[in-house]
Amino acid sequence: MREKLFTIHKKDFTVQTFRSGGKGGQHQNKTDSGVRIIHKASGAVGESRNHREQHRNKRAALDRLVASGKFKLWVARASSEIISGKTADQLVEEAMDPENLKVEMRVDGGRWGECQD
Repeated sequence: MREKLFTIHKKDFTVQTFRSGGKGGQHQNKTDSGVRIIHKASGAVGESRNHREQHRNKRAALDRLVASGKFKLWVARASSEIISGKTADQLVEEAMDPENLKVEMRVDGGRWGECQD
């Protein structure tokens, strides 16, 4: 069973409508059927102007936004922060502690060997 980590609300998005143009003649020139949805936190954008109806374009735009790499990366980072209780920067700092690093250099014969202080 999956556990809900966080919820995304309507206020987290900016929804823009516009005249989509293209085929459709006067109908498309008079109605704002094109839709662009922007997720504020991640900057991911989904846009659709394929359908004549605005509600169908909204659904398609949201599907495209959710499928975008930017949004998926944001979800992964947000989930990781909630699960670990640490930000990505904090995890990187911990990984970069001197006891976690191994420094190697080329030694005689082109082999790699551990650096001795």
